[in-house]
Amino acid sequence: MAKRDKRLAEIRHNPHKVDPDTLDLVLRAAGFVSKHEGTSHKQYTKGARRLTVPQRKPLRRVYVEQALDLLDELAEQEQSDDDSGT
Repeated sequence: MAKRDKRLAEIRHNPHKVDPDTLDLVLRAAGFVSKHEGTSHKQYTKGARRLTVPQRKPLRRVYVEQALDLLDELAEQEQSDDDSGT
């Protein structure tokens, strides 16, 4: 299992104790670009998808769940793209 998969499994297992830096690593590994211009929040974008996450420790569960939902949606879309391409 790759480090990215381990981090994602750890986040799914315990979503109320997630550090912003850990979530940042997972999102950037999934292709998101982060933008942080001296504010208390980071914005992540990938195509038309956008996610805003505060930089408090630990993150509130709602932000972690939003990120997981977005990652799941992207994984499903990539899977369906792969299935239709073959």
